[in-house]
Amino acid sequence: MADGQGCLRRFLCELTRLCDAGTGEADIREHGGAALSRLVATDEWLPPEFAQPHPAHYRQYLLYCDPLERFSVVSFVWGPGQRTPVHDHTVWGLIGMLRGAEVSRNYSIDPGGRLSCAGEERLLPGAVTAVSPQIGDIHQVENCLVDRPSISIHAYGANIGAVARHIFVLESGSMKPFVSGYANTMLPNLWDRSAEVRARLGI
Repeated sequence: MADGQGCLRRFLCELTRLCDAGTGEADIREHGGAALSRLVATDEWLPPEFAQPHPAHYRQYLLYCDPLERFSVVSFVWGPGQRTPVHDHTVWGLIGMLRGAEVSRNYSIDPGGRLSCAGEERLLPGAVTAVSPQIGDIHQVENCLVDRPSISIHAYGANIGAVARHIFVLESGSMKPFVSGYANTMLPNLWDRSAEVRARLGI
C-alpha cells in the first residue's frame, strides 16, 4: 500500500505542477491524462475504504482536493448494473478505468434544445477519456458488469462535490440542478511517510 500511495502522490504532484504552470485546459487534458494513465496502470494502491459499493446507488469518494480547489480526485464505485443519470460537469474532467468495465453514453444538445446521442465508448482497465464543455460534457455512465462492481478514478478541474451541475431528462431535454457531494467522511492518509523514513534510517 505504501508504494501505491506513492503512485497517487506522484499523480497529485503532476496535476499540481500543471495547475501551477498555468497551462491551458488542452494541456491539462493531454498531460494530466497521460499521468492518469500511469496511475490506473495498476490498481493495488486504492485503499479498500474508497472502493466499497452501495447496494442501491453508485458512490463518489473524495481522494484529494487541491487546497485552492483547482482540481479534485475521486474514486467512482458502481455496483453491478448501476448507472448515473444523464449529467454534465461544467469543468474539465479526466476518467481512468481502474477495475471492471463501464460504458459512457455521450449526448449533445441540438438547436431545438433536445438531447441527442453523440456515441458511446466502453472503458476497460487502463483506458483514459476526458469530458469538458470544450469537447463534450454531457453523458451517462453505467457499470457494464452484472456480477461485480466497477471502479474508475476521476480528476476534475474544481472541487467537484461542491460544483452546481445539471441532471438532464432525456425525453424532454429539461434539466434540474444537482450537487453531487461525496460518500466518504474521511480522506486517505497519503502523507504519513514515517514507516519508509524509519526503514531508510534503520530504526
